[in-house]
Amino acid sequence: MTAQVDKSNMEIGPIDNFESPLEKADQQSDFPEGGARAWAVALGCGGLLFGTFGFANAFGVFQEYYIQNQLSNHSASAISWIGSVQVFSLFAGGLFGGPMFDRFGAKIIWPAVIAYLLGVMMTSICKEYWQFMLAQGILAGMGMGMTISPGMAATGHYFQAKRAAALGIAVAGSSLGGVIFPIALSKMLNAPSTLSFGWTVRICGFIMMIILLPSSFAIRARLPPRKENFLLPSAFRSAPYVTLIAATFLLMLGVFQPIFYLPTYAVTQGHMRPELAFYLTAILNGASFFGRVIPGITADRFGRLNLLSFFGVCTGILCLCWPATRSNAAIIAFAAVYGFFSGAIVSLTSACQAQVPKDPRDIGTYMGMGMFCAAFAVLAGPPINGAMIDRYGGFEQASVFSGVVCIVGGVGTMGSKWTLGKGWWVKA
Repeated sequence: MTAQVDKSNMEIGPIDNFESPLEKADQQSDFPEGGARAWAVALGCGGLLFGTFGFANAFGVFQEYYIQNQLSNHSASAISWIGSVQVFSLFAGGLFGGPMFDRFGAKIIWPAVIAYLLGVMMTSICKEYWQFMLAQGILAGMGMGMTISPGMAATGHYFQAKRAAALGIAVAGSSLGGVIFPIALSKMLNAPSTLSFGWTVRICGFIMMIILLPSSFAIRARLPPRKENFLLPSAFRSAPYVTLIAATFLLMLGVFQPIFYLPTYAVTQGHMRPELAFYLTAILNGASFFGRVIPGITADRFGRLNLLSFFGVCTGILCLCWPATRSNAAIIAFAAVYGFFSGAIVSLTSACQAQVPKDPRDIGTYMGMGMFCAAFAVLAGPPINGAMIDRYGGFEQASVFSGVVCIVGGVGTMGSKWTLGKGWWVKA
């Protein structure tokens, strides 16, 4: 009987980078799956995402403001590079933040938080394009990435069966930030407010500081540090991991177009007042709060790869439908629906990547390497869309591009299931 079990295990082949059912059963008992410390870490991660990714989600407001003010002599595509570089740096920072967390623990968050806050404060005094690129794009972006990845990896230390739910709740913090920061920016940047751009950004920085400091204290590693290699290139010999990274790349290539350009679209195509258009980012992010929590909870029951595929395809279909929205009501409804479906991609991508390594001490490194690969898609996506908008004078071509790559990415997620030898309707 024992020999048969060993033989079956040997036949798994390329699947061995995912946990077998026996390994899951043995290791699951080691995960707290709850308790004060575990949920404090998850909420602390949510606070980190609130002050970092939540602020990055507000770039649509900056995009429209820069077009009309400091950077009015630059094209929409050129300005979008600031946001793209920021989100690229956010994702690329995971290549350092994740492995450093695995080796040194949560203390590596503090230098990252200081660098991020410095980048925000420096943005408040910027006047030229290159200054915005260095402060808001690179410095703040790298600080974000090296702050977020340790928080998400720490959450993975405490949860396995409920990991998608815990990460969904944590990532929902970015949605709350994506609601509060656009509204605050809109109120402070537009009449009748008399606040300058500099003080508007600095006030946001002080809000971040109040949230980030206690959140950083809450993050704790549960497992002893990993002393081996800084990176784990052997992960790229795993077919499930590689197919998941490829699918994630395509999803990230297309998903950010409405997040960056919806206010501009509403003003130029839907003739919406700028004061109302600024709120579209908040509406989108508010809906994404539910899109990150609800799918995260249900994914633990129905399969994380299954739901990532479903929401990726739905997001692509919505991108294709975007140019058909012309009235204020239709644009606002689109913002809410798109926020819900696209919001699931971020939380489910993290949960899927976190389930790959057999050793939980490698979660930060696996997620960091995955974020780094996705960073190049985030860097290229919005400028490609901006170039299409400038070239064709409309949003149809850009919407088709984003919609198609999201649909292909959603379908490609099922490739990870195929490499596992599982059927289409099996939980995975």
